[in-house]
Amino acid sequence: MHDIAALPMCQAVRTDTRQPNQAIGTGGFSRTRLARMQATMRRHVESGLLPGFVALVHHRGRLHVETFGTMAFDGNTRMQQDAIFRLASMTKPITAVGVMILVEECRLRLDDPVDEWLPELRDRKVLRTIDGPLDDTVPARRAITLRDLLTFRCGLGEVAFISPTSPYQKAWTEARLPLSTWPVDLGPDEFMKRLGAFPLACQPGERWLYHMGSEILGVLIARLTGRSLGSFLSERIFQPRGMRDTGFHVPHASLDRLPTCYGRDPFGGPLVVLDEARGGWASRPPVFESGAGGLVSTADDLLAFGQMMLRRGAGGSERILARRTVELMTTDQITPEQRAISPFFPDFWSERGWGLGMSVVVSPRADLASVPGRFGWDGAYGTSWHVDPKEELIGVFMSQRRPDVLGIPAFILDFWTSAYQLIED
Repeated sequence: MHDIAALPMCQAVRTDTRQPNQAIGTGGFSRTRLARMQATMRRHVESGLLPGFVALVHHRGRLHVETFGTMAFDGNTRMQQDAIFRLASMTKPITAVGVMILVEECRLRLDDPVDEWLPELRDRKVLRTIDGPLDDTVPARRAITLRDLLTFRCGLGEVAFISPTSPYQKAWTEARLPLSTWPVDLGPDEFMKRLGAFPLACQPGERWLYHMGSEILGVLIARLTGRSLGSFLSERIFQPRGMRDTGFHVPHASLDRLPTCYGRDPFGGPLVVLDEARGGWASRPPVFESGAGGLVSTADDLLAFGQMMLRRGAGGSERILARRTVELMTTDQITPEQRAISPFFPDFWSERGWGLGMSVVVSPRADLASVPGRFGWDGAYGTSWHVDPKEELIGVFMSQRRPDVLGIPAFILDFWTSAYQLIED
């Protein structure tokens, strides 16, 4: 298996034009099956759904990378392989790796309370019922642990999937806490202060609630290490893996590599610009470095991260994690009882579980890409990153178009089906 540092040894192909008759290399894959994948993915641009994309598949030393379309709907700058994308929730697995580095150093323990570093979460009250008034509470049965944060069972998170009209959700929105507000415009201490003013929505360890655990983990890393989340991740993950374009904003000199980001209002309406390439939130250092959704990166950088995870923590200039740590992170932690009371988007739990900071496929029932053991996560702006240890496959899809419905969009499903149909052995 080749590391990204040795990519010239791989048979790579890059196509970055809409011209249908351009000669296409195969990257070691079947020419017929590769053409099928290209035709499928290009339809999502030609239909007007996406302005452009970067698609990358790495399988046992073979590499295919394709770029297609443009950087913006109203522009003619072609999409490029080194385009820098807003990762949104694909930040979560990277933050989890940062946390597990500290666990390996025994600076944190999975089942210890996090009160020492996050006093705002000490001595919690818990809503008696998730749709009840905010002052109808009972004491928490135990403290929040690091494992609770990594597995999204800390009692804080998106209750909109359970009770969207509850007093809790309304107050959450008024407090400008994510995901009701994005990006987060509060400093880390103010963020934790507002979060600490809320009761828990459920008892620690009781049910899975999306998102907030990763936000808290980002603050925890910064407080424990005495430095910014970005500087810690850069030194311990990005630099050793050669992830030169990954960080919490795009530098001014690289803004021509940042595509415009689009989406519709959640309640319908026309397609609008969510973030401009120049002058938008991704083009400047953030007030809050979000461990749940704030990173920007490239397909090549995510390949490097994926290769480290595929090699169970090894690769590059130094080992990032121990083999056993990666195996634990990519093992489902959610019980059947917790799945039953933790609604998310349709059919999510029918094939997936949740490890430490990322999803894990546990059932082959859903589709061609539902390979048990495959792990990774997707981003709300049209990005996807997953690793399949059994097939030794890494896939990265990058676009900047928020789906119109909650769930995995068709263009992501088509990418993964196309990636797996490339495998012939």
